[in-house]
Amino acid sequence: MDLRPFIDKFLKRLAEVEAQLSDPDVFDNNRRAQELSKEYSHLKELVATGAEYLKMLADLEENRALLKGELPGSELAEMAKEEVARLEEEEKRLTLEVQRGVIPPDLTDSRNTIVEIRAGAGGSESALFGADLFRMYSRYAETKGWKVEALDSSPSDLGGFKEIIFTVTGSDVYKRLKHESGVHRVQRVPATEAQGRVHTSTATVAVLPEAEEVDIEIKPDEIEINCCRASGKGGQGVNTTDSAVQIIHKPTGLIVRCADERSQQKNRATAMTVLRSRLLERKVAEENARYAAVRKDQVGTGDRSEKIRTYNFPQNRVTDHRVEVTLYNLSNFIEGDLDPLIVPLMNNELEGKLKALNA
Repeated sequence: MDLRPFIDKFLKRLAEVEAQLSDPDVFDNNRRAQELSKEYSHLKELVATGAEYLKMLADLEENRALLKGELPGSELAEMAKEEVARLEEEEKRLTLEVQRGVIPPDLTDSRNTIVEIRAGAGGSESALFGADLFRMYSRYAETKGWKVEALDSSPSDLGGFKEIIFTVTGSDVYKRLKHESGVHRVQRVPATEAQGRVHTSTATVAVLPEAEEVDIEIKPDEIEINCCRASGKGGQGVNTTDSAVQIIHKPTGLIVRCADERSQQKNRATAMTVLRSRLLERKVAEENARYAAVRKDQVGTGDRSEKIRTYNFPQNRVTDHRVEVTLYNLSNFIEGDLDPLIVPLMNNELEGKLKALNA
């Protein structure tokens, strides 16, 4: 695949966006100005990568010619051979980076994200695993400079979570976390197991791009809003006001509850954001299903019933079943070092889109 024409397109589009941003009138529309600023930043990165890619190709061609012209085994030939090997590895990396720019951007990739973790099979151990996953994603967010904020939770007796819902805000959050949706399976000896037997439990993770009002229209007559007292240990007015908000979306039957804020108004706004995001996820899933019907080589099915990953503590092993990658450093992974699996998943998605583009 010749990437030079695409690099030329990046340069041309960068000049166009730069010209638009230099027009003061564009800032009259704040949303449009933000979109152009994001595109400009993205294009600058692509153009820089494209320039690096073209220089690498020139260096690779020069060193291959040098290698061909030198006597085998000579010092210069050995140096050229080493440089060719290094540049060929660099070619793979840069080719992938430029190809990412070829694919039309997913508009949800830059969105902030709502993550929902729920205990599955395994009782109290499943709830403890849910808490481990929440901590894992929180640690990963720290490494990326993202902000994590809890929206609602249902703690279990032993310190886990039957359910926890939280937002992650920052740069390219959904792009990196969207492949975490699905069933996560854990194999380990529970703290309550007296005989040291390994148990298998599950927790489900749902990752939703945060929806905006322009994405999903919710009519007032489509929702039923109920207010009640927040549950908890009390104190500081937690249980003394009707601050918890529950919203029922009548057309779909979706129910959203938010009780983390002491202000009913804030809980209502947060619950509406979660509801829009869940409705947006449904809309995107329906579009993906239609797309998958005409594209045989789709990347994952998005089926929540699939076990996407196994965390085996006795063997210090984590396996992602979609890309068939196994790591023997679960201890680091569970502490937030997720990129060794997230990057292959992102690359797998890219390869699938490139196949569809070239089909």
